[in-house]
Parts: sequence; C-alpha cells; structure tokens
Amino acid sequence: MRTPDTAGAAFTPGLELARLLYQEAVRPLLAREFPHLPYAAARVGAGSEVLGFDTARSADHDWGPRLELFLSPADAARHGPRLRELLAHRLPKQVGGVPTHFRRGPDPDDPVRHLAWTDGPVDHRVEVCDLPTWLAGRLGPAALAAEPDVLDWLALPQQRLLEVTAGAVFHDGPGELTAVRRRLAWYPDQVWRYLLACQWQRLSQEEAFVGRCAEAGDDLGSAVTTARLVRDLMRLCLLTERRYAPYGKWLGSAFARTRAAAELGPLLRGALAAREFPERERYLCEAYEAVGRRHNALGLTAPVAATRRPYHGRPYLVLRAERFARALLDGLTDERLRALPPVGAVDQWADGTDLLGRPRALRRAVEALGNSTDTEGS
Repeated sequence: MRTPDTAGAAFTPGLELARLLYQEAVRPLLAREFPHLPYAAARVGAGSEVLGFDTARSADHDWGPRLELFLSPADAARHGPRLRELLAHRLPKQVGGVPTHFRRGPDPDDPVRHLAWTDGPVDHRVEVCDLPTWLAGRLGPAALAAEPDVLDWLALPQQRLLEVTAGAVFHDGPGELTAVRRRLAWYPDQVWRYLLACQWQRLSQEEAFVGRCAEAGDDLGSAVTTARLVRDLMRLCLLTERRYAPYGKWLGSAFARTRAAAELGPLLRGALAAREFPERERYLCEAYEAVGRRHNALGLTAPVAATRRPYHGRPYLVLRAERFARALLDGLTDERLRALPPVGAVDQWADGTDLLGRPRALRRAVEALGNSTDTEGS
C-alpha cells in the first residue's frame, strides 16, 4: 500500500470525481448486478466539495471519490451489506487518476482518512444507506415532514441545510431525494422575514459598542466588536439574497459569491483593517447604509431610512438597525412567529459545532425559547 504522489498533478474538484465514480463504476455495476433496484446517487452531506470550495489542499484528508447511494429502508437492509462488499471488490482502483481506496492516518486512533493505492479490496467511500435515516441523522425528524413547521425550520442550522441542498444528484429513480432538496431549498416566506428581522436585531444590539469601547479606551474591544458586526453583516447579506450561510471556514467564500460582495467587500475589509475608531465607524456606517438600501429594494416593508445617525446623545454614529427589525416583525402575519422573541434560528444565537450537530437538542432548545416569556431589562 502506498500514498499517491499528487505533487504537481492537476486538481480535479471532488464533485467531478463523484460524477466519474458514479458514471464509470457505480452505475455500470448496479445495472449489471441489481438491474431493477430503485436508487438515488448523489454527492451531498459533509465535505468542502459539496459546497464547491475544495482545493488541492482538501486532498490531504477525508476527500476523494465519494458518493451517497440511497435505497429504500427495506432495500438498504436487504441489499446494503452485499452491495458494499461488491463495491469493495469491483470498484476500479482509481477514477480520474485519483485512488478510490481510503485508509486511516498513521495513528491507529486517528479517524481522518487518506487516499492510498491498494492491491486488495477497496475501502471505498460509497455510502449505502436509506434516505430517511440519512436525513434524520443530519437534520432530525423535521427533515422527514412533508411540510416542516415553524419550530422545525428554526431548529435547522443553515450549514446542515446546505449539506442536503448543495452538491449534486446524478440519478434519482424514486424522486424522493429531489423532492426533499426542493422542499428544503429555502425558508418559507414568513420564516425568512422573521430571520431577517432577527439578524437586523443582532446588529442593533452591538453597533454602538464599537464607539463605546473606543471611548472607554478599549481599542481591542472596539476591534473585536467590529469583527463581530462584519460577520453579522455578511450573514445578513446571504439571508437577503436567499442563500444559506455555511459554517465559519467558508463564510467568506460564500459571501464572495453574493451580488452584494462587490460593494460590501471593500467596506468590510476596510472596517477590519482600520486602526482607529473614526475609520472603523466610517466603513461600518457605509456598509450599514448599503445593506439597508438592499433591504429596501426587496420591498418586504415600507422603505426604512438607510442613513447613519447619532446613538442617542453619544458622540458616535450608527444605523439604529432595530428600525429594520421592527418593520419586518410588524409585517409578520404568522401568529407563532409573532409570539416568539426576536432571537431567530439556532445558528443566529449559537455557533458551537458540537451543539449544531445535535438535531434533537436543537429542537428542544427552540421549543424552550418558544415557551419562554421571560424578559430582562437592559
């Protein structure tokens, strides 16, 4: 067994490798050995290639020719073990010049898997499973509902929604995977409006802190708050353009693909690079106003003045972003959403990876927020 030498080799994106794996190897094998088996074949789930962000660096672990093969629950139980074994012995050793065999890292306890050549059976990454179990493991029972309710949507992290709706489907005989992806492609209108309001509310809660920290002599605190506001502005732009936000590693890459990036990108970089408060304030205010104009262009509310203004009588300028939040909340017609506090979906108030990967815990947390009427003064 040896690790492939990829130095200098042209990089083939993971989605293309998945397509080659399916078309050149998996599809012919299924047609020959299981000609009447209904299935869907796709590259979805975790992995930078699913989002289209993989590069040659991605090839150093847990990357390569991968595929999800979805069967019905009955067929997965009946044929899954044999199919996995068949793939191990019949898959080619490589597709697109890349090995199909994965091995663990040098540490026996290391779960990270690396590409390698083999003369024996292929330890492949064709996941054979049933769609309901796969969906429930990533999104919880909400993903199986014909129409997820309000709390279901609020308990679904955007990164997990991306894992289901991004990537590529190469074949879908039963049509169920396609239907799920269509159903989860974006939020219902009322949920979207509520999440936009909550994102504006987040901005309103900290936009004055950049100046207050600086006034108190805490330049580091001012810079950290600026970075938090930049992150929230990026996520607001993605929401405004109806795009799910990925987790932090790919947030900038996803933002760069938005229509807002050409205008907002230089302003946000300027705010982050600024060494003094007045310069931070100028860049942030220009960014606030640009996003405010984009909100008004949506036509979801009556126009809200997208101009900077003093924060009460204090010597710094803000947008008073709560005005946008209030306009959106006042326009909600869904009574369940109107009754909720303006905290939003789980990944608007929590970003711990270990939490966002626990669907049932997230649902319970959202239910607790929905049942809570406690408020605190500020």
